[in-house]
This record gives sequence, structure tokens and C-alpha cells, in this order.
Amino acid sequence: MKKLLVPIIVIVVILALAASMLIAPYNKLVDYSQEVDKQESNIDTQLQRRVDLIPNLVNTVKGYASHEKEVFQSVADARSKLAGAKTIEEKSSANQELSSALNRLIAISEAYPELKADAQFTGLRDELAGTENRIQVARKDYNDVVSEYNKVVKRFPGSIAASILGYKERAYFKADDNAKNAPKVDFNK
Repeated sequence: MKKLLVPIIVIVVILALAASMLIAPYNKLVDYSQEVDKQESNIDTQLQRRVDLIPNLVNTVKGYASHEKEVFQSVADARSKLAGAKTIEEKSSANQELSSALNRLIAISEAYPELKADAQFTGLRDELAGTENRIQVARKDYNDVVSEYNKVVKRFPGSIAASILGYKERAYFKADDNAKNAPKVDFNK
């Protein structure tokens, strides 16, 4: 009986040590996973703010440049894609498309001095510029947290806990290659 009891105790001690080694990485994974979700929600909030500003901006521009139907349609299509995006990859791609469409819309104002001077347009332009900055900050905060989370998922012993518990690497919110420079929203020329 004693010969059987010693191996059982050794196995229990080894299992207890292994389990205790996984508690800290598990807790980190849970914390970072929750923080990633929170930061993704912050991005969603700013993207929604942007989506909500667009109809007013489009309607203001339409009042001065009603013949620019192709640009208005591309903004509407991109806005719909962003509103319907579910994953961070879809949101990132739709955001890039919307940025491109908005840049074309904003470029229209250069041909219409009355539009550039319109108070509603100026207010919307300023709100859009502020929102673009908020999106940039939210994207940075999200990517910072994803980086920390992914480190825990990849490093030992977190990689063991992650694989056992089904935690996977999270995707970064990637900026458009053209977005290395902030969209031009200054119409005070």
C-alpha cells in the first residue's frame, strides 16, 4: 500500500505544481482578453461616430455639388460596409475604403469656395477631423493591448495555458498604407 501511495502523492504534487504554474498566465489571458474587447469597443464607438457624421457631410456637399453622384455613391457604399463589419479585419478594411471615399468627397470642396465657407460644412469638417484623431488614438490603444495579449499567448508558460484553454492570437487594427499621412481635412486655404 505504501509503495502505491508514494507515486500517487508524487503525481498529485506534480499536477498541483503544473496547475499553479498555469494560474498566473490564465489570469493574464483573461485580463488582456477583456482589455482587447474593451479597446475594440472603443474603436467601434469612434467608427460609429464617423459613420453618423457622414450623411450630414454628404448632404451639405450635395447642396453645392449635386452632380458628383459617383463620389456620393462610393461614400454611401463604404459607410454601409463599415456599419456592417463584424471582425476587426473587416472593420479595418472598411475603414480604409471609407477613408478613401471621404478623401474624394472632401476634395470636391476645393472646387466650391461657397461650400468651403459654409458654416455647417466647416462644423462637420471639424467634427470629422476630431473623430479621425479619436479613431487613431483608439486604434493605437487597441493595438498596444493586442500586442501585450499576443505576447502572453506566445510566451511560455502562457502558450500552454492559451492552447489548453483555446485562446488565440488577436488581429491588429491595421491602418491603410495611404493613411500613414492623416486625411487632409483642412479647407482653410
